[in-house]
Order: sequence, then C-alpha cells, then structure tokens
Amino acid sequence: MASTDDHPGEQAAPDPIKLIAVRETALSLDEVFRAVGDDAAGGIALFVGTVRNHDGGADVDRLGYSCHPSAETEMRRVAEKVVAGYPVRALAAVHRIGDLVVGDLAVVVAVSCPHRAEAFEACRKLIDDLKHEVPIWKHQTFSDGTEEWVGA
Repeated sequence: MASTDDHPGEQAAPDPIKLIAVRETALSLDEVFRAVGDDAAGGIALFVGTVRNHDGGADVDRLGYSCHPSAETEMRRVAEKVVAGYPVRALAAVHRIGDLVVGDLAVVVAVSCPHRAEAFEACRKLIDDLKHEVPIWKHQTFSDGTEEWVGA
C-alpha cells in the first residue's frame, strides 16, 4: 500500500500561483479566497492587512501606498520561493496602492495546502517576505501633522 505522502493531493500543485496583483482599487477577500480553492487542500490560511488608526504611539490620519514598477514581479518571486518550500496547492497575493483610510484592506494573501500547519507556515512566510522584499512603500500622515515613509 502506498503511503499517504505519495498521493498527488499531498504534493504541491503543478502551477499553484493563481493570483498576484498590485491594485489601486479596493481588495476583495472573496476573490482571494476563491483563487486558492482546491479540492486537495485541507487547510487554507488567509492574512488580511488593514489600515489601523495608529502607529508607534501616534494617531494616523491618512495613509498612502506607492510601489516600484517591479512590485508585481517581486511579489511573484516571493511567491515562487514559498511554493518551492511548501506543498502549496494554490497561492494568491494582492496589495493595494494609492490613498487608503482607516479600515481599508491594504494586503490580502492566502495559501492552500494539504494540511493546516503547512498552510499557516506558508502564509506566514508569504506575508513576511512580501513585507520585507517587495518595493512597496507606505506614507503615513499623523494627526499632529508629522509624516513618515515606511517600506521594503
């Protein structure tokens, strides 16, 4: 009898990167969730980054994201590294640019894998590497009139 690890559903899908995008329009949880649906996935991990009303002890009034033209290419490179390290069935990552307000979705990433532990780990690696390696910058304006740039 073959081990369960030999079943095709336990392996990475042949082309698991389903959605990579940088957009100026509102992001959709449903779109990202649908993109990572896979009958062989026993776990889907989804991370949503939202605009919060504070940072570093200061109140945030507004925020804008901008990116280098290579941002989507770099997001794909990060996704390919995640796919190489985990049995990913499907992966999606979308980041918003432009002016956002408190509560807006700034980034949505999701990964489906055969098991939940792999999905959690792969999703965490995806968002952490995206934040550190993709050239997307955040410009925050605080209620006291000061501002700062934060980014990769």
